[in-house]
Amino acid sequence: MNLAVTPGRRIMGRLAKGADLLAALEQVAREQGITLGEVKAIGAVSQARIGYYHQAERQYYFLDLAQPLEIASLMGNISVKDGHPMVHAHVTLSDAQGRAFGGHLAEGTIVFACEYLIQEYQAAAALVRGLDEPTGLFLWPDK
Repeated sequence: MNLAVTPGRRIMGRLAKGADLLAALEQVAREQGITLGEVKAIGAVSQARIGYYHQAERQYYFLDLAQPLEIASLMGNISVKDGHPMVHAHVTLSDAQGRAFGGHLAEGTIVFACEYLIQEYQAAAALVRGLDEPTGLFLWPDK
């Protein structure tokens, strides 16, 4: 499926120290009424939880990182799942030695400091996530 979009608002802000990174980004989307968009962020976390989707087993495995880390990159999108805005983001985190860890951003990633940018989009139709049987993931429709 291809969906023509036009840029809407750009919203920049800072998340509160101690907030759950994923939940806080979704809260911003809800408060701002954003149901379609992209999100970027930089900053640092005091601990993190990232996921890897095992394709053959069709399930997520999570890595818990109980240490301070830099957000080297966070990028994702916003669409609708179960009637609410959902942030789907991937993150690359780095430690004090410059080692990188990356994966699917999961709840349990706690903000130390975070600045974000959300680009809202307008479209004729909403992107609503639904179960994709071939992958076992909740994805955008393909038609």
